[in-house]
Amino acid sequence: MAESTYVLVPGAGGQAAAYWHLVRRELGERGLASVAVELPGDDPGKGLPDYVDLIVAAAADLDDVVVVAQSIGGFSGSWAADRLPASRIVLLNAMIPLPGETAGEWWGATGSAEARRDHDIREGRDPDANFDLETYFLHDIPADTIAALGDEEHGEADAVFAAPWGLDAWPDIPTTVLAGRSDRFFPYAFQQRVARERLGIGVTEIPGGHLAALSQPVAVAEAIVSAT
Repeated sequence: MAESTYVLVPGAGGQAAAYWHLVRRELGERGLASVAVELPGDDPGKGLPDYVDLIVAAAADLDDVVVVAQSIGGFSGSWAADRLPASRIVLLNAMIPLPGETAGEWWGATGSAEARRDHDIREGRDPDANFDLETYFLHDIPADTIAALGDEEHGEADAVFAAPWGLDAWPDIPTTVLAGRSDRFFPYAFQQRVARERLGIGVTEIPGGHLAALSQPVAVAEAIVSAT
């Protein structure tokens, strides 16, 4: 029986090769195949349905896939999994949508801003300080890994936040939620609550922050493999 191929979906910005390269190396060293799906995050003409089509196209010739989605990739990855021969969905610090919900609506519906503010207060950060990448995304990533990413920034166009998630229910596919213990953007307790409320399941704790695939690639790879 052939091994599953891990289809890796990035978060905002869509730079799959940059975000997933360390995890792909770890998977490769275990003899496991993976595909990192590049998404046009900063293209204002491409929205959520386009992302789903690109993920499906990237995995079209595969017989068995595990869809691994990070952050906003939870919206497109889960939808695409419903159209693929997927044996599991693995969410990594991911947004978990409800039917008909847009990614733009998700923030208020889940109370993510309030959860982040409460977490900042508990950890002694100024909750009213200007949002910055270092505090919420880069704080635990080694300097050489950050340098290797380069200086070019890729944002996420508004289009992907506007289209509703297109399924009537969560796919009937076994799902694992990986949550970073040090995630400042989606705090661990917040992810626990959302996974429980929306999927009725618990989370698997991993080390690292929101971009754990860059800060803790070995642990992330091990958690992905263990989930399957």
